[in-house]
Amino acid sequence: MVIKVFFNNSCNICRYEINHYKKVSDSTLEWVDITNNKEALALTSKSQKELLRRLHVIDNGKVIGGAKAFLVIWSKIPKYKILSKIFSFKPLYLIFHYIYEVAAYFLFIKNKNQLK
Repeated sequence: MVIKVFFNNSCNICRYEINHYKKVSDSTLEWVDITNNKEALALTSKSQKELLRRLHVIDNGKVIGGAKAFLVIWSKIPKYKILSKIFSFKPLYLIFHYIYEVAAYFLFIKNKNQLK
């Protein structure tokens, strides 16, 4: 089953990271740029602000955002599968979650000019 990954290709940092994942992943991940993409809004039932604020995936019909979205992505890339397992451990997940939220907030501030 294909997992759709919704990311902000207009953000230099986001694009750099996602381009790396694209190189090391296979066809189980489908990459969807949220920039000016009404289809992404419809598929996720998220607002442009919500999509811009966090990375999202659709896995088995469920929309997952934030740090959990990274766990889904990493679980599908052999090179990163170990990270998925490590950060699924509750105490480490909580640390990862809060670090991600802080980083995502600053990226959102940097890129919020994309909101119309």
